Amino acid sequence: MGERKVLNKYYPPDFDPAKIPRRKQPKNKQITVRMMLPMSIRCGTCGTYIYKGTKFNSRKEDCIGETYLGIQLFRFYFKCTRCSAEMTFKTDPQNSDYTVESGASRNFEPWRKEDEVVDKEKRKREAEEMGDAMKALENRAMDSKQDMDILAALEEMRSMKSRHAGVSVDQMLEILKHSAHQKEEKTVAELDEEDEELIKSITFRVLVSLYCVFFLFFSVSISYCRFYAL
Repeated sequence: MGERKVLNKYYPPDFDPAKIPRRKQPKNKQITVRMMLPMSIRCGTCGTYIYKGTKFNSRKEDCIGETYLGIQLFRFYFKCTRCSAEMTFKTDPQNSDYTVESGASRNFEPWRKEDEVVDKEKRKREAEEMGDAMKALENRAMDSKQDMDILAALEEMRSMKSRHAGVSVDQMLEILKHSAHQKEEKTVAELDEEDEELIKSITFRVLVSLYCVFFLFFSVSISYCRFYAL
């Protein structure tokens, strides 16, 4: 049993490690790695959706001649879970992300679109401020104004919250009761005004009717007197 657990091995006096033949490996050898899919994609051959987090065995290799700030880009080969079609994607250290290279298409992700818009606006602003000091001053003034507006809004929200926090339940019920009483009084006053207007209109109509009747009676009396006078 002792022979199986030896820690030291015997090297003869004439041992020369330079004479050991070395195995030659290709310069860009592909390495098999077990990994999870970093984004949701759709297979371009069968249309199967493969979601983020799916585990699979992939082959990794270096992208020859492709680096970003000295960081080597890597390419990964993997197969579809349904049709076994080969797909590839590679790293994107510039955006801290991955890009699908062939065999599939990446699903739409709204947060990536928003991040791209924000990055585009940031690059555009930096390009504008590169050779224009006045533009940079204007942008800083706008940023400070926006910060002041945000602080003012926050202060207003704090004051409103403190006012609401100082109101008790009894006070709130009293305020609601008082507002309901005021509303009821206003409604009664409006009804009284409508009744008065209705009474005035009815009185006016009665007076007009009496005047017409009196005028008609007077006209008939005059006509009757003239008839008997003849």
